[in-house]
Amino acid sequence: MFQIGDKVFYPMHGAGIIEAIEEREILGKTQEYCVIHIPMNKMDVMLPLKTMQKSGVRSIIDVDAMREILFDLHHVESDCNLPWKERYKANAEKLKTGRVEDSAEIVRDLLHRNKEKSLNTSERQMLNQAQRNIISEMILIKDISETEAAEMLKKSS
Repeated sequence: MFQIGDKVFYPMHGAGIIEAIEEREILGKTQEYCVIHIPMNKMDVMLPLKTMQKSGVRSIIDVDAMREILFDLHHVESDCNLPWKERYKANAEKLKTGRVEDSAEIVRDLLHRNKEKSLNTSERQMLNQAQRNIISEMILIKDISETEAAEMLKKSS
């Protein structure tokens, strides 16, 4: 399954590196925990090893897959014509999946929508979170800074 040194993506916080797998006793129950360092947020997250997949933790994608996703972000037309409430709910579900493709769709659709009409506060926050998800993964895939990753994302969208 997951091992120390693996680069992973955790939907709640972004991409990180597994720094340790430790046995801990919490509330009288001993189990193995995975310590994930999230560089973009400068934080460590501890998750029970047995619930990692259920939490949506996955291995990060490779450079070619990211290149393809960024290309699609720039070249595929937005097809989201849902009313605000439905669009927000659909995008919230996409964010929860942790899939970089879903985050890219949110970025593409909300940037397109923003050209037509300013986004409300909730959708602006969602756009920012989707962008941060992509940037956090780019940082680990390409071994670049947050600023460099943000510039690459901006150029592609």
